Amino acid sequence: MRHTISVLVENKFGVLSRISGLFSGRGYNIESLSVNETTDPQVSVMTIVTTGDDWIIEQITKQLNKLIDVIKVVDMTELDHVEREMVLIKVSPRQEDKAEVLRLAEIFRGRVVDSSQKTYTIEITGEEKKIEAIVELLRPMGIKEFVRTGKIAIAREGIKKS
Repeated sequence: MRHTISVLVENKFGVLSRISGLFSGRGYNIESLSVNETTDPQVSVMTIVTTGDDWIIEQITKQLNKLIDVIKVVDMTELDHVEREMVLIKVSPRQEDKAEVLRLAEIFRGRVVDSSQKTYTIEITGEEKKIEAIVELLRPMGIKEFVRTGKIAIAREGIKKS
């Protein structure tokens, strides 16, 4: 099962290396990783997506908690939370498909962030299934390239998942 783990860490040199080393050293895979400072510049939050059964996730959580620079580890999968990803898609449509590309971007609440005579670059933010859906719809229209962020997640306030 896929799990989204939020790790609050001290914002120090080498922390990312130690955490990724923990995963690779034990044969666990990181499917996506996002890191940024919190409101306190001394602290960062890492959102890690990984796959494993309950035993593996428990081991990952225990090992993360043993690292000196780790402040808090939360398996977001256990909480009611909001998660998002972002994708930038550069599309090079044929002349007859240009209006359809713009229509699809609008339907998916995306926006054109760059354009040229031959391409549109569209930004879409949403859940994983939404990102996958727009990519599949735009693929036949000439996706030139795309980049995708890792997942980010935040717990909803005061609500526990039932």
